[in-house]
Amino acid sequence: MPGPTTPKSSSTPSSAKPKKPARKRAPKITAGMALANTAAAKAAAKRRKRDGLTPAEIEAIFFRFHEVEPEPKGELESINAYTLLVAVVLSAQATDVGVNKATRPLFQVVDTPEKMVALGEEGLVSYIKTIGLFRNKAKNVIALSRLLIERHGGAVPVDREALEQLPGVGRKTANVVLNMAFGIPTIAVDTHLFRVANRTGLAPGATPLAVELGLEKVVPDAYRLHAHHWLILHGRYVCKAAKPDCPRCIIADICRFEHKTPA
Repeated sequence: MPGPTTPKSSSTPSSAKPKKPARKRAPKITAGMALANTAAAKAAAKRRKRDGLTPAEIEAIFFRFHEVEPEPKGELESINAYTLLVAVVLSAQATDVGVNKATRPLFQVVDTPEKMVALGEEGLVSYIKTIGLFRNKAKNVIALSRLLIERHGGAVPVDREALEQLPGVGRKTANVVLNMAFGIPTIAVDTHLFRVANRTGLAPGATPLAVELGLEKVVPDAYRLHAHHWLILHGRYVCKAAKPDCPRCIIADICRFEHKTPA
């Protein structure tokens, strides 16, 4: 009977170390490759800017605004829908601070169209003469007050078309009144909002109307009511025209603006 078979020894001694894989030599970077890389990066940046923000990025922008200020308020002071309408008309080409300074004493004595008509144009001028274009604005305020009495029983209409038929009232003013006085989720585009919408890539547009319609398409419904306040305040205090404060911006990582101010 044959004895047990002796196992064959491996051809590789147990003490032998496995060979290390050959190290791959890094490809040599040429000037042409670097140029192509730069061109590709620029093309990607242009494409990113052209394509605009993604829905997730837009959601993130408004979520951050909401986290910082859940209930943003307009800075014009008013006591009812009528005084708000007057304040917005007076704010054209003027600062909210300047308008508030003039309207505080005015609204203590005038808070209805009837009282404004009784005050008269010269009486109104005495209150608002510190505001730019005050004479033309006084004429418009008296005229729109008369029309509110004649056509709407002294009430401010909850209708954009009817508001825009009033002297001195354009689409932006109508949108502000509808939003702030009646809680309608309109978007009023002023110079600050126009700048922010274009810089960030939220809603690029050549005209205020184009920006407004663009924002209406992309702003999530949950944020629509306060959207224009967030964007206006952001443009007024952070994304400023001459020198945007990018280091302090809470959406700088999402914003498509190419010329961000360094820290």
